[in-house]
Amino acid sequence: MKFLEYTPLDRINDFLNDLNLGERSIKGSLEAYSCKHTGTDKRLSLSLENEILDYLGKSSDTDSSSPVEFLLSRSSRKTLIYLVLTLYHMYPDYDFSAVKAHQFFTEESWDTFKQIFDTYMLEASKVQVGQNPAPFPSPVMTLGANAVHVIWGGREGCGRDAAGEWVETYGGSSLLETIYKALDEVVKLSECEIYSYNPDSDVDPFLEKGAIWSFGFFFYNRKQKRVVSFSFCCLSNLVADGFVADNLCNEEDGEIFDNMDI
Repeated sequence: MKFLEYTPLDRINDFLNDLNLGERSIKGSLEAYSCKHTGTDKRLSLSLENEILDYLGKSSDTDSSSPVEFLLSRSSRKTLIYLVLTLYHMYPDYDFSAVKAHQFFTEESWDTFKQIFDTYMLEASKVQVGQNPAPFPSPVMTLGANAVHVIWGGREGCGRDAAGEWVETYGGSSLLETIYKALDEVVKLSECEIYSYNPDSDVDPFLEKGAIWSFGFFFYNRKQKRVVSFSFCCLSNLVADGFVADNLCNEEDGEIFDNMDI
């Protein structure tokens, strides 16, 4: 997999790199990759293929939770391997299992992506009011056939609007329209397979300290042999500030004890 540089993505990445909305910050990144194997990709690809084939040999078709039917297709296995290789290049410190990763990938449509993006961006621009400053509660999310519902604890007030920040900074098209045009230029959305990636929280590479939520999408063009990843998360600045304060206290405590005779 080779990282590809595209100017349309760079402008969006600059904006989403650390978008401060007051009590929350947005971090997002769009990365484009060619599916041509480079470096250790061939060895890793073979290892992932063997992992899948070994899994298929031990699995039963009667297991309703088994991804056997999907993985029996060589084309599907190839797609999965490309997506996992993309994850490896994005997060080289993580060890991804192809079989486990399959359980977290869901094929989506642009409309689904748009709904999720709009909903989360709206929630990111809201702040808790009538409460003492504290880390925000985790959202309760239910993903239905035609809608995404996110419920937050406490009452909500209005914060800075990310979409408004984009228009104020760059003018012209909305942030979502700009993302659409950029993706279409790089991978031709009409020809793309779109996958969401929602792993368990304990193995989620998208999550950072202070993260309220995160999600990842992959736009795969089979003809072009190209993948664009979109990782997106919302951070509580209150929690992030707490981490900084804790770290400073720990450093100061260390200096104090270093100067003491014990």
